[in-house]
Amino acid sequence: MNSIDRRTAGRALLAAGALAAAGGAARAQTWPTRPIRLVVPFATGGGSDFIGRFMAQRLGQALGQPMVVENRPGAGSTLGIELVVKAPPDGHTFGLIASSYTVTPSLYRLRFDPVTDITPVIQFSQGPMLVVVPKSLPVANFSELVALARARPGSLNYASAGQGSITHLACALFADMAGLQMTHIPYKGTGPALTDTMAGQTQLFFSSTATALPHVQSGALRALAVTTRERLGTLAAIPTIAEAGLPAYDVPLWHGMIGPAGVSSDIGARLVSESRRTLSLRETAEQLAQDGVAPAREGSPAQFRDRIRSEIEQWRSVVARAGVRIE
Repeated sequence: MNSIDRRTAGRALLAAGALAAAGGAARAQTWPTRPIRLVVPFATGGGSDFIGRFMAQRLGQALGQPMVVENRPGAGSTLGIELVVKAPPDGHTFGLIASSYTVTPSLYRLRFDPVTDITPVIQFSQGPMLVVVPKSLPVANFSELVALARARPGSLNYASAGQGSITHLACALFADMAGLQMTHIPYKGTGPALTDTMAGQTQLFFSSTATALPHVQSGALRALAVTTRERLGTLAAIPTIAEAGLPAYDVPLWHGMIGPAGVSSDIGARLVSESRRTLSLRETAEQLAQDGVAPAREGSPAQFRDRIRSEIEQWRSVVARAGVRIE
């Protein structure tokens, strides 16, 4: 190829790149062309529903088209997620996922791949669970709880919001890492689990912060630790499990948004940009704090996928060692 041919080929490649970039920019500018569906695979009225509706309202305003929440609970949230992964990747269907998304592959026979069949968009929120005990339990801190459990193997009961729930597996992971024997008592939801823990029927519960905090403030429960590696700003006096002697322990509760595999990068980039703008607002932090979480730190779709992948592997190991089954 002579120098003239090389220059011609180079110009053609530059022109093709410019056209591709222009095409991506055009798609980002014209999208969305109709209302966007946000599938929330949880019942109305809960914390996940609150976060989904909060972000949907603000993203819809920013994008110029309504983002309409569609609640599709059932089968550990897998029914709603199936709608998302099977939808056309045109940027008009997305789903809200929670940290429980990374538990379900170990407990349910999925009809989709939870890593490769999605387009991760952005993580919205992150916060800890609150480790609470009844005021009647003779422990003043987390270290004393561990000492009591070791002194009385099998005698302490820990509650959960259900077999295979994140509250179950978070405590099972703690027991495994600390070498403790405790008895799991599953309930049908957080409410009855908290009620029996306050009554002393169960001695330990890993609860969502927003649900347990009013009972801690009233004195009915004692908060011993949070499950994240860092303390929560609004609960700065409560130590982490890592600080209390298990440095590798880190179980956050989080929410984020995914789409079906194949959503274009320019649409994803615009969603990330608008989401970050919303998450940076003081109003957002104040609203999310009501649910015991904070805006997630800035991260990329790739980092979000890495979190999903690594947590799936973590919970698969916990489920196997604890012998957890969904009846």
